[in-house]
Amino acid sequence: MKSQWHLPGELIQRYATGRLEPVQVMSVETHLSRCAACREAVPYDEEWLATSWERIEDLVDRPSPRPAARLLHRAGVPDHLATFLAATPTPARGWLAAVGAVLTFAVTAAHLAGQDPFWAVHAVVPFLTIAPVLPLAGIALAYGPHVDPVHELQAATPMAGPRLLLLRALAVLVPAVVLTSIAAPFLPGPGRLAAAWLLPALALTAGTLALSTRVSPRLAAGGLVTAWLAALALEGGLAGHVFVFFSPAAQALYGTAAPILAVFAYRRRAHLDPGESRWNRL
Repeated sequence: MKSQWHLPGELIQRYATGRLEPVQVMSVETHLSRCAACREAVPYDEEWLATSWERIEDLVDRPSPRPAARLLHRAGVPDHLATFLAATPTPARGWLAAVGAVLTFAVTAAHLAGQDPFWAVHAVVPFLTIAPVLPLAGIALAYGPHVDPVHELQAATPMAGPRLLLLRALAVLVPAVVLTSIAAPFLPGPGRLAAAWLLPALALTAGTLALSTRVSPRLAAGGLVTAWLAALALEGGLAGHVFVFFSPAAQALYGTAAPILAVFAYRRRAHLDPGESRWNRL
């Protein structure tokens, strides 16, 4: 009967002192995984090994949270949700930077155009046009197989499905609202116009989630953005202004529609799963 081959002592010594090439290391470790006798022949420092395992366990059990996760935790968000929300895909973080740039441009353009009292009111139109749809772009980029490189891994976790999409939507809605709220007071013109974007933004966001129970978030957000911009362009062309979309009557309509659409999306939350095959075809 053929005896089992074992690693030569010189090879074991070179392996233990780190003097082997990577290919040789893989070959030796493959043998060690199957040979108990050779494993016992590998010299090691028991104290060093124990200390190394303690450091590894410390990193695995208590990883250093990201700054965003620490900030969320201080705000009262549970640890597991803070870690999850801080891991939003890279496109969403790029979108956040784009939101800041767009708002800065809109405010600057409004001030440049608002030197004249007449134009001081109309200068806020670009801001009112883009501010309500900024959260929709974030929702479209927040979750899905086309934008998240670890989508398949996350789809196998307890956080997958409707809860994941809703949390990601909240994660992009809040910073968009905060950044826009910071920019709004710097606009020229009446203060009520500076705040007129909020209810449309909430209604469009709720509408995106409601439509996402039937189509992909990307398609839902893109459709509503297109409809919003087309409606404003049409009204501006026919009546010469777009302020009818921000009138008290329109604000009341947005305020009524937002909770109704949010409740509709919540009741149909079981359909908010971008992992479904019908969404992957879009």
